[in-house]
Amino acid sequence: MKLTYTTYVIGILTFFLSAYANAHEHTHTAQAIEHAAMAKGHGEDGHAKVLLQHAKAALEHAKQAEKERADEHQHMTEGVKHLKEAIKHAKMGHADVATKHTEEALVHIRKSTGQ
Repeated sequence: MKLTYTTYVIGILTFFLSAYANAHEHTHTAQAIEHAAMAKGHGEDGHAKVLLQHAKAALEHAKQAEKERADEHQHMTEGVKHLKEAIKHAKMGHADVATKHTEEALVHIRKSTGQ
C-alpha cells in the first residue's frame, strides 16, 4: 500500500513539473509575440521609435525561443529575420515597411507555437 501511495505522489509531482517546464519553454515565445504585437500597433500609429524598442525586445525573445527548440522553430527563424528587417526600417523612420515586417514576424512566431 505504501508503494502505491509513493508511486501516486511521484506521478503527481512529475505531472506538475512537466507542466511547469513546458510553460517555461514558451515564455520567450509569448514575450516575442507580445512585443511584436506592441511594435505593430505603434507602427500603425506611425511611431517608428517605439516600434523600434518593441521590435528589439521581440527579437531578443525570439532568438532565445529559437535557441531553446531550434528543430521545432523553423517559423521562429523566419520571425527573427522579419524582426531584424523591422528594426532596420524603423531606424530609418519607415514605420509602414517596419510594420509589414512586424506583421510577418507575428505570423511566423505564432506558427512556431502551433497557433
